Amino acid sequence: MAILDVTEHQDLLLSLASRLPAVPRQDLYGFLDAAHKLAQELPYEVSDTLDAFNQVGNEDGYLLLRGLPVEPEDELPATPTSTPAPVERGRLNMEAFLAIIGRRLGLHTGYAELRSGTVYHDVYPSPGAHHLSSETSETLLEFHTEMAYHTLQPNYVLLACSRADHERKAQTLVGSIRKALRLLDEETIDRLYDAKQPCEVDVAFRGGIEDPGAIAKVKPLYGPQDDPLLGYDRELLKPHEGADAEAVAKLSQALDDVTEGVFLTPGDLLIIDNFRTTHARTPFSPRWDGKDRWLHRVYIRTNSQGQLPTGGERAGDVITFTPRR
Repeated sequence: MAILDVTEHQDLLLSLASRLPAVPRQDLYGFLDAAHKLAQELPYEVSDTLDAFNQVGNEDGYLLLRGLPVEPEDELPATPTSTPAPVERGRLNMEAFLAIIGRRLGLHTGYAELRSGTVYHDVYPSPGAHHLSSETSETLLEFHTEMAYHTLQPNYVLLACSRADHERKAQTLVGSIRKALRLLDEETIDRLYDAKQPCEVDVAFRGGIEDPGAIAKVKPLYGPQDDPLLGYDRELLKPHEGADAEAVAKLSQALDDVTEGVFLTPGDLLIIDNFRTTHARTPFSPRWDGKDRWLHRVYIRTNSQGQLPTGGERAGDVITFTPRR
């Protein structure tokens, strides 16, 4: 199941959200600890679906919860124009659900070099944003596995929508390796599997160096041979010339061929399996009127794929960058 409509549970879900602390960023550890307890009270339909997705995923590579209760438009603050969010900003419904749903899955994680190490990210259009940034709007944000070059990349990317773009044009695109793999021949799969390829990193992780080059090495396919994981970034992955580049090109085409588009509307919460998909966002036109598209993003790590190496991690921890080698 890729889409779960939770409209019938709105009253219960809103009640759970209301029991969270009113100002999340004053004590984020406490906020997320409270969310963990509330996650045990989710409706069975929701908790069972989340647990199943967490354990085995699905063919589509994402799970969309639709129909969460969002604030009425006249009660919602203006779409932000700067980051990070003020510490004193009060709890928003979609941030509350990112806390509760996220804690059902794993641990919220901040990345020290990204967005000042904050755990919650506002995603909104920004004039002149770097083409690799989520703040772009009028150009395609290309396919990428989030932080595929990071040893502790998130297991899940969660996007919650408080406000859609004016024209309802923006799509989040998701390409699943479980679908794309069927389109690849055995020779290509063998070429890609466990083959480390040079990979650049996003601007935030370059240590102030404008172009440090391909400082990481990423395997396009790895893990279980019968159900491989995906490491892919259309902008940053720089495969070796020749057979490797040809194999990555075939992988790119296969991912394009199986891509699904998701239109996020207010009350939607999208969970992307970051080890088995690549995702992108189509262009849209902001109006800079305080009502532009506004998403909230968190990254979740779980016990799978070795993303919690010490066993003592907490939801809300901020970690530093180590490139994959």
